[in-house]
Amino acid sequence: QLQLVESGGGLVQPGGSLRLSCAASGFTLDDYSIAWFRQAPGKEREGVLCQTSSGYVTTYLDSFKARFTVSRNNAKNTADLQIYNLEPEDTGVYYCALRAGTFCPAEPDMRFFSPWGQGTQVIVSS
Repeated sequence: QLQLVESGGGLVQPGGSLRLSCAASGFTLDDYSIAWFRQAPGKEREGVLCQTSSGYVTTYLDSFKARFTVSRNNAKNTADLQIYNLEPEDTGVYYCALRAGTFCPAEPDMRFFSPWGQGTQVIVSS
């Protein structure tokens, strides 16, 4: 069974940083593309970025550009998203999702991704 579990969320002050982790089980994460989405309170889920198995990143959210790094730990079978200079507008539940294949779609259509993790809450507040 393919399963993803996010962790690393929490409360952080504006300007701070967080490292979110997406742990995979039932498959080898390095064979797939992984995307991160987020859902702010009262808003629709939106795509943040997608990383292919070869490391190429497609950024869907302009406000995220230059404020993140993505990495994978093959030994732990995890994918990490480090977010810097967090803003209150970054508050929301962050999800990782799997994309079969070796490329990321140009648009963050959620139908292209499965399965999804349960999400991890990020709150940016002073």
